[in-house]
Amino acid sequence: MKQRIRQELKNIESTYNVKILYAVESGSRAWGFPSQDSDYDVRFIYVHQKDWYLSIDAKRDVIELPIHDLLDISGWELTKALRLFRKSNPPLLEWLSSGMVYDEAFSLAEKMRQLKFRAFSPAACMHHYLNMASGNFRHYLQREQVKIKTYFYVLRPILACQWIESRHTVPPIEFQTLLEALLDEGPLKTEIHHLLELKKMGEEFHLEPQNPLLHEFIANELERLQPAAKAIKTNQADLTPELDRLFRETLDEVWA
Repeated sequence: MKQRIRQELKNIESTYNVKILYAVESGSRAWGFPSQDSDYDVRFIYVHQKDWYLSIDAKRDVIELPIHDLLDISGWELTKALRLFRKSNPPLLEWLSSGMVYDEAFSLAEKMRQLKFRAFSPAACMHHYLNMASGNFRHYLQREQVKIKTYFYVLRPILACQWIESRHTVPPIEFQTLLEALLDEGPLKTEIHHLLELKKMGEEFHLEPQNPLLHEFIANELERLQPAAKAIKTNQADLTPELDRLFRETLDEVWA
C-alpha cells in the first residue's frame, strides 16, 4: 500500500503541477488503533510554482481526491498550511508528529517542527479536542449499541485535553502513549485495552453494547474539562515574520 500511496502522490504532482513537501498518515492508523478495514488517511502539504503566487485573486488552496479503495487523500497548499500553523491548528501539529511519513523530500517539515512548540497554543488545542470529544459523544455514544471506533474518537481527544491541562505541551499523536501516561492501572484502563484489541481484530463498524464504565468516565471528564479549558492561559508567539521567511525559503529550495 505504501508504494501505491507514493505513486498517487506522484500523480498529484504531475496532474496539478505542484511539488509535495510533506506527506503523512493521519487518522486511526497514525493514532495506533486501526481496524482491518480502516481507511488510509493520507495528508500532505504542497507548493505551486512561483508564478502561481503572483496574482491578486485568491485561488483554491486544497487538493482532495475522491475516497477510493480505502484511500482518503487530501492536502493543503503551503501558505494555507503556514497560516493554520500560526493558529496552532491541531491536525497540522499531529501531521508533524506522525510516525508514518510517505514523503519528506524537502526541509519544510523539519523547520516547522523546530517552531512547533512556539506555535503551540494550549487554549486553542484544548478547545479543539474538547469540542471534538463532546460532539462525538453527543452524536455517537447515546445509543444502546455503539460502534467500537467511536469510543476512541472520544477517548483520544479527552486524553489529549488531559495532557495539555497537566503538561502544557503538544500531546503525543499515539493513543497508547496518552493512555499509559495519563490513566492509572485499574478497571477503566483494562476495559479500554480490551476494546482496543477488539477494534484492531474486528471490523471498523463493529457494534458493542454501550459500556457503562467508559460512559461514566467520558461524561464526567467532559463536564470537568469545560471550566478547565476556559481557564487555561496561553502566551503564543507571533511567528509571522519567521513563517514569511520560511515560505520564501521553501519556494527557493523547491524551484531553484
